[in-house]
Amino acid sequence: MNVFVTGGAGYIGSIFVEELLNAGHDVTVYDNLTEGHRSAVDSRARFILARPELENDTPSAVQQAAPEAIIHLAGSALVGESMTNPGKYFRNNVTNGLKVLDAAVEGGVKKIVFSSTCATYGAPERVPMTEDLPQRPTNPYGESKLMFEKMLQWYHTLHGLEFVAFRYFNAAGASKNFGEHHRVESHLIPNVLNVVLGHSSHCEIYGTDYPTPDGTCIRDYIHIIDLAQAHVRALASGRQGFYNLGNGDGYSVRQVIQCCEKITGSPIKAIEKPRRPGDPPRLVASAEKAICELGWKPKFSKLEDIVATAWQWHKAHPQGYPD
Repeated sequence: MNVFVTGGAGYIGSIFVEELLNAGHDVTVYDNLTEGHRSAVDSRARFILARPELENDTPSAVQQAAPEAIIHLAGSALVGESMTNPGKYFRNNVTNGLKVLDAAVEGGVKKIVFSSTCATYGAPERVPMTEDLPQRPTNPYGESKLMFEKMLQWYHTLHGLEFVAFRYFNAAGASKNFGEHHRVESHLIPNVLNVVLGHSSHCEIYGTDYPTPDGTCIRDYIHIIDLAQAHVRALASGRQGFYNLGNGDGYSVRQVIQCCEKITGSPIKAIEKPRRPGDPPRLVASAEKAICELGWKPKFSKLEDIVATAWQWHKAHPQGYPD
């Protein structure tokens, strides 16, 4: 297929593009590079520098690429920032997202695959988390993603636009060629590995008094290549709906730090800090729906395997991407 990927120069997007190309698809990347990196775009893909704030930029890019499907990854994704600058999140994730939907309809695109988040659920009523749980976001980031999910449903009903929305848990790991380099790093694994690389003196643990075995938060980590493969499967005609993507296993913050020490062979200093407001004690996915309906199954099921791929990439690229 001819696939148009918004946000294809970011951490998630770069590896999705690589996997799409490896699967034989033609890919156009549309990214404004505020968070992504030009050198993170696979050389086999076509690149269009995005200016979504300009009225005709998104529809013009879609018309130029003439895709059969869109994978919409672009957006802002820092929970804390969304609490201090909510307007940025509604502009980037909702207003600019609407431009993608309208461009898809105008361009005759039949399929859109959307990067959503488990943050649409808020504090879950139970774990493992299934897709039928109430969605009660506790921050503008989760709210903006939920708003776009609702927009997808209306565009499907009124325009016949087929969609799949994946609610990610914690994306982690790397491919051989592409990895995680955010200008503001908020993810646990790269922040822990940055200590070993000498970029930081320590990592931080936010909250040690949660009702978990070691007192720290438990999260579900899913390898980036496994995420990408779910999206490749979702491109097939007839795939429709909302799916959680996770491993179904949870690891605490302390377990992640210990795993990084084991993989790197280095001690890692951690400083304990108070809880962050709104952090649930445990977020673990049930991905049974994706497994049953899409025929998808994670290949990187162990935390050690996920961390090992991240460490290999960071060792090879200790400064991240050059641009």
